[in-house]
Amino acid sequence: MIQSPFLFIIFSIAVFRLTRLIVFDTIMAPLRRIFHEEIEEKDELGQVNTYIVIKGSGLRAWIGELLSCYWCTGVWCTGFLLMFHMLIPQVADWLLLLLAISGLAGIVETIVSKQLD
Repeated sequence: MIQSPFLFIIFSIAVFRLTRLIVFDTIMAPLRRIFHEEIEEKDELGQVNTYIVIKGSGLRAWIGELLSCYWCTGVWCTGFLLMFHMLIPQVADWLLLLLAISGLAGIVETIVSKQLD
């Protein structure tokens, strides 16, 4: 059980980062392409809209749906990190710290870049 507000914050930011890594980051695109295809279309105003088409059926389609949903993937990432922390806390702590620092750095970078625009 998470007994510390600090650990809760670390977990929350780490889950945020891991979820974004899986669902949005370019480095994970090859994994996502196995399960779904992203199709870009321009509308009348010239804006690009991206649509996801799930591939296959059964387990493949289920994973495709999971990888296309930020909220769904977030729940599974939370479960993974919680179980990992329960089973191997010494190793999980380092992964949580890495993800949390990376996630917080991304949030700060977004805030700073918006202020410079």
